[in-house]
Amino acid sequence: MLAAFTFNTAENLPVGLLELISASLRVSVSAVGLLVTGYGVMVAVASLPLAHVMRAVPRRHVLTGLLAALVVSSLVAALATSYGLLLVARLLTALAQALFWAVMGPVAVGLFAPEVRGRVVGALSVAGSLALVFGVPAGTWLGRQSDWQVPVAMPAAPGLIALVTIAVLLPASRPDEERAAYGTSPDARRFGTVLAAGTLSATGAFTGYTYIVKFLGEVSGFSPSTVTALLVAFGAACLAGVSITGALLDRFPHAAPATAAATQAVGMLGLYAAGTHPVAAVAFLVLMGGALGPVFMTTQNTMLHCAPGRTDIALAANSGAYNAGIAAGAALGGLVLPLADVRGTFLVGGLLTVGACAVLLGGRLLPGRPRHDPGASSRSTACVDETDLRSLSQPHPSDLGK
Repeated sequence: MLAAFTFNTAENLPVGLLELISASLRVSVSAVGLLVTGYGVMVAVASLPLAHVMRAVPRRHVLTGLLAALVVSSLVAALATSYGLLLVARLLTALAQALFWAVMGPVAVGLFAPEVRGRVVGALSVAGSLALVFGVPAGTWLGRQSDWQVPVAMPAAPGLIALVTIAVLLPASRPDEERAAYGTSPDARRFGTVLAAGTLSATGAFTGYTYIVKFLGEVSGFSPSTVTALLVAFGAACLAGVSITGALLDRFPHAAPATAAATQAVGMLGLYAAGTHPVAAVAFLVLMGGALGPVFMTTQNTMLHCAPGRTDIALAANSGAYNAGIAAGAALGGLVLPLADVRGTFLVGGLLTVGACAVLLGGRLLPGRPRHDPGASSRSTACVDETDLRSLSQPHPSDLGK
C-alpha cells in the first residue's frame, strides 16, 4: 500500500507544480504538462513487454528493483537543472510503475485466501487514491512553501521504506508457483471483454475530466477557489468509491465493473445535461469521482479471476490499455473542445462510457469460453501451457480492444 501510494503520488506531482517548474526551467507550461502525458504513454507502451520479459524473475527481486528505480529517479528529478534530464527521470519512474502494477497485484493477493482477494485489491486501490487526496495536495503546498525540487524528491523516502520492507519480509519464490499466478476461472472471452470495456471507460472519463477545471469555471460558474475545493471533493469521492467497492468486491465480482462504469456514465452525462446548475454540478461531479477509481479497480480484480494465462501478464495488459485510454481521452477531448465547447467533452465521454457498459453487458449475455488453468490441476509439474502464455504475452488486437 505504501508503494502504491508513493508511485501514484510521484506520477501526479507535476500537476500541482506546473507553473513552478515552468518558471524554474524556463519552459512553457504545456511542455511541463508533457511530463504527465509522457509518463502515461510510457506506462501504456511498456507494461506488457516488461511483464513478459520479467515473467520468470522472483517477485521480491523485481519489486525491490522497481522501488530502487523509483528512489533513484525521484532524486535525479529533484537535482535536474534542465528539462531534458527531468523528462528522462520521469520516464524512468514510469518504466518502474509500468511493471509495478502488473507484479504487485498477484503478489499481494497471493498472501491471502482467495475469498478475500477483492478486499486486498481494494486496499491497494485505496492507497493509490490517497495519493490524489493527500499526496499531491501536500506536494503542491510544500512546493509553494519552498521550491518544486523538494516535493519531487519526497517520494524517495517512502519508496526506500517500502523497498527495505519488501526486501526483508517478502518470501522469494518462482512467479509461476505463487498462489495467485493464474486466474481462478480462466476465460479468454471475458478477459477481452473487460479489457475493451476498461479502455473505453478510461477514454470516456478523461475526455471530460482533463477539462474539468474549465467546465466548473465556465459552465457551472464556480470561482477559482471553489473549483480547488471541488477538486478535493472529487478526490475524496474517489477514495470513498474504492473503499466501498473494495468491501463489496468479493460478494459481487461480476456485477462490479458494469456498476462502476454505469455510475461514471450517469455522472458525466449528468454534468453535460445539468452542469449549469451549481448544486446539480456538485452532485454529478461527486458521482463521477466515486466511480473513476472503482472502474480500474474492478477490472484489475476481474483479471485475477479470468486471466487465460498468467495474471501478471493480464494485469499488465489491463494497466497498459487503461493508460492508453487516458492518453486517448485527453487527446479526444482536445479535438472536441473547439467543436462543441467544454460541455461537449462530457457528452462524448459519457457516451463512450455507455459504450463500455454495453460491451460488458453484451459479454455477459454471450456464452463464456473457459480456459483450463494450467497451474490448478498439477502444481507438482510447475508447468504452464506455453500456448496460453504466448497468446497472452502477445495479445491479439481484438483482445486488447485496440
